[in-house]
Amino acid sequence: TSNKPTLRTLFHPAALPPPVLSETSPSQKKLLAYHRGKKQQEIINQLLIARALEAYYITVDETDKRDAAPPITELPSTVRKYFFIKQNFCFQADYLFLKKCVQSNPVVPIQQQWLRSMLTMVPQSLMEGKDRQLLTEDLLKEIVRDYEKSMQRCVLRRALIKPDIKELDKLEEEAPLPLLPLGLDFSSTWRNNYIKAKIQITSTLHVLHPTMKTLLDFGYTAFFNFLVVDFSRSRLKGPVDCKSFKNDASLSCSKAEDEIMSTWYQRVIGLFTQSEALDGVKLDQLESFYNCVAVLLSNQLKELLQRTTAFFVKLFDPEDRSHLPLFKMDLTFDENRMEFYPSLQDFEEAILFVVDCIGQTLQNAQTIHAWLTGGTATLDAELPAHTVQWAKSTLKKSITDNLEGPKEHFKGYVENYGWLVDGTAEERINRFVAEQPSFDEYT
Repeated sequence: TSNKPTLRTLFHPAALPPPVLSETSPSQKKLLAYHRGKKQQEIINQLLIARALEAYYITVDETDKRDAAPPITELPSTVRKYFFIKQNFCFQADYLFLKKCVQSNPVVPIQQQWLRSMLTMVPQSLMEGKDRQLLTEDLLKEIVRDYEKSMQRCVLRRALIKPDIKELDKLEEEAPLPLLPLGLDFSSTWRNNYIKAKIQITSTLHVLHPTMKTLLDFGYTAFFNFLVVDFSRSRLKGPVDCKSFKNDASLSCSKAEDEIMSTWYQRVIGLFTQSEALDGVKLDQLESFYNCVAVLLSNQLKELLQRTTAFFVKLFDPEDRSHLPLFKMDLTFDENRMEFYPSLQDFEEAILFVVDCIGQTLQNAQTIHAWLTGGTATLDAELPAHTVQWAKSTLKKSITDNLEGPKEHFKGYVENYGWLVDGTAEERINRFVAEQPSFDEYT
């Protein structure tokens, strides 16, 4: 090879600058892609389409006006009536056919238990006698027929809608069915709602708790034949004075209260000292649970006092004097005046005192919650105001009726012999002596 210098070796190749790379914007891309011919072609196509649509709409409007249908002429009334009658006849025929199909379906038979329950409501005296059995069978058959007919009509009303045609009412000749009860909607399932409501009721209705049942048993055992005051045997002891009667009532009420508090109340307290008494009761439900217990115990005590009051009032029934208490009353003469002792007002007050004494019994029994927590709340065992009012008004009327005899006796005694002691006789004697009549005037 030759090492002679040449032009290539003397001059190095020129170095070109690197190409400049930059991102093009959307507007630049649009300008680079713009072609004037394509744009003009798009404008021409849009104009052609718009003119074609305009020509089409004009042609359609002219065609509609030219080919418009003539107005419909109204049919004569006789023709309309014919079509109406024919349509109603078709409705009647269809309804009667469907009705016959529905009524041909079997009906659930009436339960024999229902028939036996109906027979138990008939007095036995009406079931005895000649041909009574045949009459009973005929009545039961009539009940079965009415039941099946009623079931068919109810199923028909639920399955078919009766058309509003007067002629159809004349053909059926049946009494209208009673309206369906309002508010009963069985369109959706009810079991889930029932279970949910049952759980909610069980959790909040504390009277269903087993402890409440135990309390009811305690109350029934202690009170079913117990009375705070019992004067049914007072008549056998003979007449008593009003003071002794009131003392006996007070003593009886006091003894009854002591007995109840030492037996029934102690059993109730013993029940709640056990942890099982509050099984299933949540902490936030304790207050309402104890309130329910208090109401139940209060009702038991009120029922006892009301029953005792009613029993005492019945002793003074004027129509049944077999147990009417006998009272000792004296006819006294003091300061030229005859009267009963004790007075009729005091006698009435002594009898009404027993009602007040019954109402004041068992008024200091603590509630269970107060007993457990050391509170002072007591059970509401007060006699209802209407019971006290009824008892006193009934007793006042009975006292008035039972004292009619003594009052008549007292009135007759005063009329016949009162003038001997009220000064009338002495006045007559003095007047007679003052006149100094002669013996001849009285012969």
